[in-house]
Amino acid sequence: MIKRIQEENILKYLKLKKIIYLVGARQVGKTTLVKNLLPRLPQPSIYLTGDDSFIASELSKNNLAHLQQFIGDNKTIVIDEAHLIPNIGTTLKLLYDNFQDLNIIALGSSAIELTDKISQPLTGRKVDIHLFPFAFRELASDHGLIQEKALLEHRLIYGYYPEVVTKPGYEKEILSLLSKEYLLKDIFKISNVKKPYILENLLTALALQLGEQVSYNELSRLLSIDKETVMRYIYLLEQAYIIFKVPAFSRNLRKEIKKGKKIYFYDNGIRNALINNFNPISKRNDIGALWENFLMAERRKMLFYHKPGTQMFFWRTKSQAEVDYVEQYQTELKAYEFKWSRSRKGKPRSFIEAYKVDIKTITKDNFIDFIFLNN
Repeated sequence: MIKRIQEENILKYLKLKKIIYLVGARQVGKTTLVKNLLPRLPQPSIYLTGDDSFIASELSKNNLAHLQQFIGDNKTIVIDEAHLIPNIGTTLKLLYDNFQDLNIIALGSSAIELTDKISQPLTGRKVDIHLFPFAFRELASDHGLIQEKALLEHRLIYGYYPEVVTKPGYEKEILSLLSKEYLLKDIFKISNVKKPYILENLLTALALQLGEQVSYNELSRLLSIDKETVMRYIYLLEQAYIIFKVPAFSRNLRKEIKKGKKIYFYDNGIRNALINNFNPISKRNDIGALWENFLMAERRKMLFYHKPGTQMFFWRTKSQAEVDYVEQYQTELKAYEFKWSRSRKGKPRSFIEAYKVDIKTITKDNFIDFIFLNN
């Protein structure tokens, strides 16, 4: 088993007697993580899944006596596919309020539906824990930093989804299935998307614009849909943990772009599957975008796991001076440029002078400290 960073966060918050709400895209390893963790939790324990119609029916009955009989003497309950259970928020509230020694973990792949169902009833009772595809750091801890660095170019192409990592030789087939079947399943099921092909075309367009500033108006014209639909679909893709949005940073300068946005994929492999390009690095003209997406996704995973509340930005002026990544945590500001190869390109003096922050350049020779949050 490859140990996940979030295992320790789950144990920490359970000690605070909070419901653990573990959420992330399909196939990132939520069930595997919790099943691996179960022996370390108070026993006896019970694992239930909303995929089972009987379980879903029983847990939807908001009757305290019934729940008492159903839970029995178990000290830990895991509810997988919780978003498939009617009234799950109320059920979890009853369990939390009336079984003081019960450890509760709920899993869901759909942030859209599960959040709506449990947020109101569980105010102050739960903690959200996000799980993403494997992180570079997790794999380096498993089989060594040297070996994982040697696999860097492979990861830039095929990414970090657990099944992709653990079944070498079948990367293309697995990524094709993930990108076409699993990842959009919840959106199609619960979000009333009447024309799935438009959502798929939008994803492809975003994949082709990787690393560039995104315009909702341009996407609207390209896909022949209104801007509001573009905005809604991008929101749904964010909630499904396929993409994440990074806004423009603006504080001091008149010529800064204030409302821009970039969109990244949580996984390089999914992005490459969408455009059906698995060519090696030596035969690609998008290595700069792949490198930027890899670094942004790895940094985002680590920030969620270790430093929540950190804000991610890019910076650009109307005259096209730019900084790839600006990060703010409380009052601390950091800035970075991403270069696959060393470059003599000068750093924008206007940013450095305005914000009194040096801009660090991250290359394949020094990226470890960046994705380990050491700088």
